[in-house]
Amino acid sequence: MRTEDFLPVNRSCEHLECYMVLIAAEKMAIGSICFLAGPITLLENALVLGLIVATASLRQRPSYLFIGNLALADIFASCFFTTSFLDFHLFRRCDGPTAYLFKLGGVTMAFTNSVGSLLLTALDRYLCIHRPSSYKVLLTHRRALLGLLALWSSTVFISLLPLMGWTCPTGLASPCSRLFPYISRGYLACWTSFILVLLALILGSYVLILWKAHRHEASISILQGTAGPGHARMRMDIRLARTFSLILLTLVGCWLPALSFMLADVAVVLTRTQQRAFAFCSTLCLLNSAINPLLYALRCRELRLALLHQLKVLSQAARCQKAPAGDLDPRPPIRGNCSTVEMPRNSQFFSVSGTMDKQ
Repeated sequence: MRTEDFLPVNRSCEHLECYMVLIAAEKMAIGSICFLAGPITLLENALVLGLIVATASLRQRPSYLFIGNLALADIFASCFFTTSFLDFHLFRRCDGPTAYLFKLGGVTMAFTNSVGSLLLTALDRYLCIHRPSSYKVLLTHRRALLGLLALWSSTVFISLLPLMGWTCPTGLASPCSRLFPYISRGYLACWTSFILVLLALILGSYVLILWKAHRHEASISILQGTAGPGHARMRMDIRLARTFSLILLTLVGCWLPALSFMLADVAVVLTRTQQRAFAFCSTLCLLNSAINPLLYALRCRELRLALLHQLKVLSQAARCQKAPAGDLDPRPPIRGNCSTVEMPRNSQFFSVSGTMDKQ
């Protein structure tokens, strides 16, 4: 290992090259991660968003509006992060301040909106279990849309603050950020604190959900007795604890390393080794966007039914196109289309309230 890798970056940085710290092997590794995770993230979230938009019964539900917005934010994250990250670290494009801050603003907007959508989803599930009787009154379709509008307005405003003038007064020299060119340490501290607050609120929401589920399960145990049919299956609170533990571990594991480097960048001057480690940690945020559809969307029974329905419609349409024009098909024609899918009435959304209703 070279000695200069452990020394602080030159305080008189005049060009963007001082931020391009990756060596050839690291470029290959990070490039492989981005070229693999980027398209996968895009396709997964595009599938989820397409299913929600194409299914009339889903796009009217506030829960699926939040999941669809999460998918849209992760689509933007896969596009903006992958292109700007590879363009800067692999192809070493030295943009001017305006062009660089515009690209960084797109990445900031996408990731901030993604975490904000996770918070809205957590709050939605919190209302499901704490106010099940008045849930539909408290969270209407109109209020869900207003919440999404407020989320997008705030994230766009936050991401455009550097373009509006909140930049480092010394350009690229100290005391500017050593992780992002032209970025003020004050702005970096505010954005990192904002994301940490959102993560804390998500964590608190799921803790309250688990507490409520535990109380509900305890009351059922008292009414039914320890030998009741409810205990023949795994306890509901244990199932929820496992599910939410997976969600929270994924969220914290993907975001905490990058946020830790950002907080360190506010307090001290990072070394080149730390800059390179941050480049790898930032790709974990992209991996979180790839995991989100698996945790929040494809676990929903209604969304899986919609996917199976769409596949059935497409396969039947393909058979009809391949059939000769003169053949008479005795089977009844397909009713409905891909834009109006009617879901079964007894299907349950993957939420705490749906799980409790089955008890």
